[in-house]
Amino acid sequence: MAADPSPAPTSLSFPRSTFAKLTPGPFLHAHLKQNPPIRPSGRSLTQSREPQITTGSLTHSHGSAVVRLGDTTVVCSVQGEILKAADVPSPPSADADDGDLLETLGLLVPNVELSTGCSPAHLPGNPPSSLAQSLSWRIRTLLYGSELVNPEDLNIMYTAPPIDEEDETPLPEIKAFWTLYLDILFISLDGNPFDAAWLAIMAALRTTRLPRASWDADREAVICSPAQEDYSWLTLRATPVTSTFAVFSTASPLKQRSEAESWVLADPDTSEEDVCREAVTVVVDGKKVLGIEKAGGRVVGKEAVRECVKLTFGRRKEVNAILP
Repeated sequence: MAADPSPAPTSLSFPRSTFAKLTPGPFLHAHLKQNPPIRPSGRSLTQSREPQITTGSLTHSHGSAVVRLGDTTVVCSVQGEILKAADVPSPPSADADDGDLLETLGLLVPNVELSTGCSPAHLPGNPPSSLAQSLSWRIRTLLYGSELVNPEDLNIMYTAPPIDEEDETPLPEIKAFWTLYLDILFISLDGNPFDAAWLAIMAALRTTRLPRASWDADREAVICSPAQEDYSWLTLRATPVTSTFAVFSTASPLKQRSEAESWVLADPDTSEEDVCREAVTVVVDGKKVLGIEKAGGRVVGKEAVRECVKLTFGRRKEVNAILP
């Protein structure tokens, strides 16, 4: 009997990366169902990507830092500009709180730029996305809410000479302010943009040096010394650390809520963020919790939030060890 010349049927198979793109949700679920759960990147549920920080890369800025968090890379530049007190349309009262003074005058100005081709969703030339605007707002809120910058470092004082030797020495007055522009530029984006941007801001501010500025009464202008020895470090009064967590759940309208499974993933990358409908961000400083943000879903309960806070305090020690 003659052999069948037709070839034997072969099994249809795809590489791992193809399955991840075609069915990202089931692909992640298959990894998390293992014992112990393991993420597609090889990290455990609570493991964050190790950040890499480089400072002083931009010589034209008063402070700068480049932060890499996995495949997310961010550049932060801090540039100081002079704001004359006379140019403030509605100057704050003399007894205004220092923190309110910073926010009222807008002396800390963050701007996030994502339209750099950092990801397929953010192509060059596109208008600012909703993500860029929300990141700028969240960063601005944390900058002012944490009272990070010492307001006295941004005041440019002047004491007028006494007219007569018998007159009392006039009290010093504020003639101008330093306004710090924080430009955050994403070179590549692979998840968790808020934590990466904030880490770049902290590294850049901790390396910021401002020139000595004095008021020239004759010119009615601020004069800055060009000498490097006259530059002074910016004083930071806090070191807030942020940690973001994504929540992956199998809950669906066709399944009982008690039957659904869920996992909390620390420092999510883009592939995980795309299939997670809930996120938690914790901000701590020292032994204090400065804030907890929660977006989407209702899977995370009190116990899960407590665990996120505990992990963030552990993350704070790691971050403080590598900050300049």
